[in-house]
Amino acid sequence: HAALKLFIDVSELGSLTKTALLYRTTQPHISRQISELERECGGRLFQRTGRGVVLTALGEQIMPRVRAWLMDTDQLLSDIKKASGTPVGTVRIGVLPSTAHPLVSTLYYRLKESFPLVKLVVREGQGSQLESWLDNGLVDLALVFRHGAQPREGETWLIKTDTYLVGGKGDKLTRKPTIAFNKLDQLPLVQFCRPNSWRDQLDELGRQNGITINTAMEADSLTLQTEIVSRGGAYAVLGPYAIAEGLKSGRLQASRIVEPDMTRYIALTMSRHAASTLALRSVKQLILDIVKDLEATALSAR
Repeated sequence: HAALKLFIDVSELGSLTKTALLYRTTQPHISRQISELERECGGRLFQRTGRGVVLTALGEQIMPRVRAWLMDTDQLLSDIKKASGTPVGTVRIGVLPSTAHPLVSTLYYRLKESFPLVKLVVREGQGSQLESWLDNGLVDLALVFRHGAQPREGETWLIKTDTYLVGGKGDKLTRKPTIAFNKLDQLPLVQFCRPNSWRDQLDELGRQNGITINTAMEADSLTLQTEIVSRGGAYAVLGPYAIAEGLKSGRLQASRIVEPDMTRYIALTMSRHAASTLALRSVKQLILDIVKDLEATALSAR
């Protein structure tokens, strides 16, 4: 197979030197391989010229058959990989902005390493968009936020997260590690646009605790939210992954909201329209493995 592929490449390039560059080897090495193939074929395949090499009559005669055989062989190998359980195909996944990194960026590199024949298509959106994409079959899987005591049928809770009041560097309210929920009363908040189940949850908690949730601005862009907050005068209510980079750079500071604790879960859910292919199952398992690694890293850092 390799020798015949080399025969095709030399004939197309018309040069042993150019072929050597393609294969990242030397011209004498390519010449020896061609000479060995010619011995096996019982005749010369190339005629050496001042400008390179051209096919002989024997080379011209076998060229179409060699090319067709290589194409059939490549197709056969692809079919064998599918039959033998090698994941092949496209998996479409919807993600929240806060889960794009590090979870999905890590998924891309692990897929590339472990299952290179699986292509990942990622769409980023908020909760209502993700639910719509799942219902319409525009994505196969989605990473969504969930509230409540138990996961929904067919869903897997991946990560339990706290919620933080986020302010700019030097902000007095977010200086301490925790902040009571009632301190959010009348604070100017930058929030995600409606419809948004998280905003509904926040409003309900406000009513239960007798405080007013003041939405000063709506923006679905996480980058825009954190940029506005970093400049001071406004706050956001976000999870740890959404603010990790800002905290690391010192642009943001945050206090975990307590009394009551505002716990959410990142859940992995599948569209009812999605076929449970080997590629899809492999992506789901990789996501579970990545979450375990992230949790282990977080625990070791404590």
